[in-house]
Amino acid sequence: MDNDNIVNMEEKKPAFSFKGYLRGGIILLILIVLLVLVFTNLFIVKENEYKVVRQFGEVVKIIEEPGLSFKIPFIQSVTTLPKYQMTYDVEEAEINTKDKKRLIIDNYTVWRISDPKKMISNARSIVNAETKMAEYVFSTVRSELGQLNYDEIINDEKSSRGSLNDKVTEIVNNLLENGNYGIVVTDVRMKRTDLPAENEQSVFTRMISERESTAQGYLSKGDAEKNRIIADTDREVKEMLAKAQADADVIRSEGEREAAKIYNTAYSKDPGFYEVYRTLQSYKQTIDEETVIIIPFNSPYASLLKGVQ
Repeated sequence: MDNDNIVNMEEKKPAFSFKGYLRGGIILLILIVLLVLVFTNLFIVKENEYKVVRQFGEVVKIIEEPGLSFKIPFIQSVTTLPKYQMTYDVEEAEINTKDKKRLIIDNYTVWRISDPKKMISNARSIVNAETKMAEYVFSTVRSELGQLNYDEIINDEKSSRGSLNDKVTEIVNNLLENGNYGIVVTDVRMKRTDLPAENEQSVFTRMISERESTAQGYLSKGDAEKNRIIADTDREVKEMLAKAQADADVIRSEGEREAAKIYNTAYSKDPGFYEVYRTLQSYKQTIDEETVIIIPFNSPYASLLKGVQ
C-alpha cells in the first residue's frame, strides 16, 4: 500500500481548541464571581460603632472591636449601631409644682448604647429606645419637680436643679436597667423652665413687687444702720471734745498758775519795773486809734507818756 495515499487526521485538526477556551473562560468567570462575593461580603468595623450580624432576621453576632470582618453571602446581613454618645431633645411639657404652679420644662438627654443585643431584643430600634427613655425622663422630672415649690425651681439662689439633674439621671438609669433596654443615660439637663403664656404677666408682676419689697427692706436697714453710725460718731465726737476741753482747762489753769507764780517772783524782785509793765499792759487794753484820753499835764501817767521820769 502506498504511504502517499495515507492522510493523518491529527495534522488536519484546527490549531486552536474551542473546548479549552470555554473551560478557561468558565474558570475565570468563577474566579471573578468568587472575588465579587468576597469583596461584597467584607465589611469594616469602625471604632465608634457596633456591627450587628443577622441571619434570617435573628442576631447571631455583634462585633465591637474595630477591624475587617466577613459575613456569609445571601444568608447574613449587617447593620450598624452607634457606639458614641448621642443627644436626644425631650419634647417640652407642662408640669405642676408643689405650690400648684404650672410650669413648662424643656430638657435634653445625653445617652449611649451599652448593650446592643439587649437594645435590639427589647427596644428593637434606636427610635423606640429614645421614645422609652423620653417617657422615663419626663415622668421622673415631673415627679421630682412636683416636690419643689416654684421659687425653688426658678430662683438661682434657692435652685436645687444641679442635684436634681443627677438624681433624675440615676432614677432613669435604674428604670432602663430594670427593663433591660441596653442603653445608659449619661446626663439629663434642663434647658429652660418657663411659665405658660397666660400666667407670665401676673407672675412677673408679683415677682417685681416682691423684689421691690425686698429692696425697700434693704434700704430701710441701710438707713437705720446709717443713723446708728451717725449717732455713735456724734457721741464719740462730743465725748472727745469734752475730754479735750477738760484737758485744755486743766492745762490752762496750770499755765495761769505758773504765770502768776512767775509774775509774783518778778514783782518781788523789781516792783518798779512790774508797775511800769502793768501800766503798759493797761495801755494796750485801753488805748486804740480812736481813744481820747484827757489827763493833767503834770500827772505821772502823762509823764510816762512823754517819757519823763
